[in-house]
Amino acid sequence: MQDLKKADFEKLSEFRYQIRKFERFSERAAQSEGVTPLQYLLLLHIKGYPGRQWATIGELAERLQAHHHGVVALVSRCEAAGLVKRHTNETDRRQVEVHLLPAGETVLIRLATLHRRELKTLHGAFQVPHLDN
Repeated sequence: MQDLKKADFEKLSEFRYQIRKFERFSERAAQSEGVTPLQYLLLLHIKGYPGRQWATIGELAERLQAHHHGVVALVSRCEAAGLVKRHTNETDRRQVEVHLLPAGETVLIRLATLHRRELKTLHGAFQVPHLDN
């Protein structure tokens, strides 16, 4: 095992700092829109799911790296807030599709615009640090 150099720790530290700085920005932005950071991520993952405009509970659990039952509760809270709606999949009735409602889409667009602008200010901060082997 190769010893890590001071520069390696500095790169890792800077990388983690930039991640946390962006996360903190995201938390504040979501709260300013009246949603939790997790609700924002749920909306983002629904809209950003590849190839369609909805996602299943299981797919959202994977994207959020969360337990299935926790995502069910999160979707319930978002549904109560008028941000999303559930639909039973017509082909496989065991699957529940989660779709954005217009209010969820509006919040998501505002937040995604802010996040995109913030990412542009970080210019290269999220490049994975190269560590010598």
